[in-house]
Amino acid sequence: MTSTGKKTGVLLVNLGTPKSPEPSDVRKYLREFLSDPRVLDINPIGRFALLEFAILPFRPKQSGEAYEKVWGERGSPLLYHSEDLRDGVAASLGDDYEVVLAMRYGEPSIPAGIAALEAQNLERIVVVPLFPQYSSAATGSALDRIFEIVGKRWNVPFVATVPPFYGHPSFIEAFAQVGRPVLDDFAPDHVLFSYHGLPERHMIKSDPTGSHCLKSAGCCDRIVTANRFCYRAQCYETTRLLAAALGIEDDRHGVSFQSRLGRTPWIKPYTDVVLDELAAGGTKRLAVFSPAFVADCLETLEEIEIRAKEQFVAAGGEDLRLIPSLNAHPRWVDAVCEMVREQAEVA
Repeated sequence: MTSTGKKTGVLLVNLGTPKSPEPSDVRKYLREFLSDPRVLDINPIGRFALLEFAILPFRPKQSGEAYEKVWGERGSPLLYHSEDLRDGVAASLGDDYEVVLAMRYGEPSIPAGIAALEAQNLERIVVVPLFPQYSSAATGSALDRIFEIVGKRWNVPFVATVPPFYGHPSFIEAFAQVGRPVLDDFAPDHVLFSYHGLPERHMIKSDPTGSHCLKSAGCCDRIVTANRFCYRAQCYETTRLLAAALGIEDDRHGVSFQSRLGRTPWIKPYTDVVLDELAAGGTKRLAVFSPAFVADCLETLEEIEIRAKEQFVAAGGEDLRLIPSLNAHPRWVDAVCEMVREQAEVA
């Protein structure tokens, strides 16, 4: 591609990862992550007490052992898959774009990413939060941090944002391309779409009407004005579209939510409960998608591929197969480039 001399910056933003599985690095990461009021949305005194006296004294060692199981020669899977995506997007977009990767927590940091883009001769910046479904704890937090940084500049850069892409045709097709050969080879009895969980209060706070989210059994059956920011509703929409693209019948797939923490109610149904129910109901071969994650990470590789599989087999199932995430699959690279160009054209 021939450069026009007018470049667009692209900031790919994922959640983050510890520097290593060592408890000291995990503790540093967890402190930054859980100090975010959009993540742990309780009063500051309660958040401090919970973090310093209930989580950080114990969780880093436990989480470090989990990270150790998925850490590879290149380090954190989330980081190196994201780096590969960055490189693929940069190569595909060409010289008119400058592509940088940042993490909301940890390294490479958002301030460093913005500084790298500002060092170039850029007309605009397109931010790509790599979270398919909107949540204040992920998308909202990343954008909050970005706007905080650029808003302090004397010359505030022109910024466009790729919106949540939970239903974008290219995102759906990319996941379908990744999943189709695995499903054909594995021939599962059932397909489970397992998403990261969130506290129920996050859904309720996302409802501008205050009268829709989690008020009825069918509140997530379709996207309407009241639930257009609802993470759970967007997860169900992703499931409907992806199941349709793969030709999975309604009675052969389900939705669940993993990774719950603490005693407050989280969105249901819970993945660990569903696993036991499926095994008890006669499901022997279970395939699991995790479409809240565009890169394989602790939550997919350790929580699903290792722990969920062990639980499912112990409960009477025969095998569980994790569908790989999008990582740097060529169709996903193309999808990201398509979404960037859509925003660059209107920025």
